Order: sequence, then C-alpha cells, then structure tokens
Amino acid sequence: MEKGEKNVMVVDDDASIINVVKKLLEPRGISVVGVTTGNECLAELENGFRGVVLMDVVMPNMDGWDTIKEIVDRGYKDRVIISMLTGKGEPDKKMDNLKEYVLDYIKKPFSSKNLVTVVEEYLGYLT
Repeated sequence: MEKGEKNVMVVDDDASIINVVKKLLEPRGISVVGVTTGNECLAELENGFRGVVLMDVVMPNMDGWDTIKEIVDRGYKDRVIISMLTGKGEPDKKMDNLKEYVLDYIKKPFSSKNLVTVVEEYLGYLT
C-alpha cells in the first residue's frame, strides 16, 4: 500500500454486507474488495492486498477464525489490520489463540458512522 492508498477487504458470505460497506466507504476514496470465502481472502493476500480486513466469523468451509489462522501461518499478518465484522454476539473459543491479531470486534447490525470512523482510523495505522 503506497502512502495515501486506502484499501479494505470485506470477507463475508453475505453479498449485501459487502455492498453496504462499499456504499459507505468508496465515496470516501477507499477502495473496497469484496470476497465471500476465506480462500478468496487468502488469494487476495497472495496477490499483494494490503489494508484493513473486515472478517465475518460464520462462513461455509473456512470460518473467519480459520482464515485468520491461515493469514498468520502464511505470514500476511504484517500487511493487514483485521477487525471482525459479524452477527455473532460474542467471540467464541476459537478466538482465544488469535485475539492478538484482531484489533476490533464489530457486531452486525453496525452503525454506518461508527464503521466509517473505525475503518478510517485503522487505515491511518497502515500509512
């Protein structure tokens, strides 16, 4: 990510969440990549994605926690800031060994204003 470049990846099997986040962030000059699986997230990281990752917990095949474990195992953790964006009320046991890699836990439904503020703050950490 070059100075001033703002990238967000939304990892969620619900396309409507991806669309809402795009509508909130893209008018603010933030590039949003939407993927619906953990494997697609890993492929984006393999291709050089750097930025904020908004990760759902509950997804088919590879859940958010398993995806984060793969991000760490593959050495991608230094180029992303991960925040959970999930309808799951409370973090589960799988988070215990991964919480040091997750900056925030945003519960759906989320406040549009809060999401924009949080994402912009996190992008500032990467520039």
